[in-house]
Amino acid sequence: MDSGLLRSEGGVVSHLPTNFVWPKEYLVDAQGELQVPLVDLDGFLRGEEEATQCAAKLIREACLNHGFFQVINHGLDSCLIRQAHHQIDTFFKLPIHRKLNVHKTPASMWGYSGAHAHRFSSKLPWKETLSFPYHDNTSEHVVTNYFKSTIGEDFEQAGVIFQKYCDGMKQLGLKLTELLAISLGVDRLHFRELFSDGCSIMRCNNYPSCQQPNLTLGTGPHCDPTSITILHQDLVGGLDVFSDNQWKTVPPRLDALVINIGDTFMALSNGKYKSCVHRAVVNKYKERKSLAFFLCPKEDKVLRAPDEVIEMDGTKQYPDFTWSDLLHFTQNHYRADQATLPNFFNWFLSSKTTH
Repeated sequence: MDSGLLRSEGGVVSHLPTNFVWPKEYLVDAQGELQVPLVDLDGFLRGEEEATQCAAKLIREACLNHGFFQVINHGLDSCLIRQAHHQIDTFFKLPIHRKLNVHKTPASMWGYSGAHAHRFSSKLPWKETLSFPYHDNTSEHVVTNYFKSTIGEDFEQAGVIFQKYCDGMKQLGLKLTELLAISLGVDRLHFRELFSDGCSIMRCNNYPSCQQPNLTLGTGPHCDPTSITILHQDLVGGLDVFSDNQWKTVPPRLDALVINIGDTFMALSNGKYKSCVHRAVVNKYKERKSLAFFLCPKEDKVLRAPDEVIEMDGTKQYPDFTWSDLLHFTQNHYRADQATLPNFFNWFLSSKTTH
């Protein structure tokens, strides 16, 4: 099964295959827009204390509520973002045999996937993805090399662009860990050392137009198991967040990046900050693209909430764990959804007692 299911030779598939059809309870329409704070990072990035405290306060309010906010003046060059969208558009328009040359195998997180059909057989998402690793622990340009060696020499320039894109995303992600630390009332560098030498995930998403968008989803309801997601979406729109018991949209802005807290950072905040359920819907007339960078901690570092936060709360909500433990769980045992974190800890604690 591959992205040939998403498109017919003549264009768009006219009849939705049954394995893409989602149960009705997943398909309830969104009601209005999510109230997402727009955080201007300019003063913070310049080192201005008042602007830093203002940004941290907005982020705290958002994370206590639903875990989503948008940032502007984030330091990423708008031209670079446009180039990244252009390059990934070129990749997704390749003939299917070229894309399948880099298909994601069951043992790997990296490569091309059409509807994640290599892992699942029902409730398939109406999308195709390209995922690749990013780290800056060596002098090697890991993203440039991935594109050149895996996709082909003709994608070397795409690799150069995405190397720069990921470099910028990683630096922004580290700065966001500082703001999150400030917002929690702990030393601003507390979380940074967890993430500075981690391997992050870059995922490019393409949601083709769909003749029956009321029957399927581009991405089903889930919480990100990672720590911090930095998303740039095009102007088609399609990101919904479940807040106050209803689905609400997050309208796209080309000058903004959407940030959301994942399960791992929810645990790092001792449960104070919310990892919120979200989904992607599809459009009958337009395809949609998004670029998602998932900031991840170093896999073997022990993750626990700061002592100050635990003392303030009075109770430690989660056992210590590592990102490699949670990653293994979501890749091998459990399809990420709104209950990933509690199910992970049940599995994690039971696996410890049986060894």
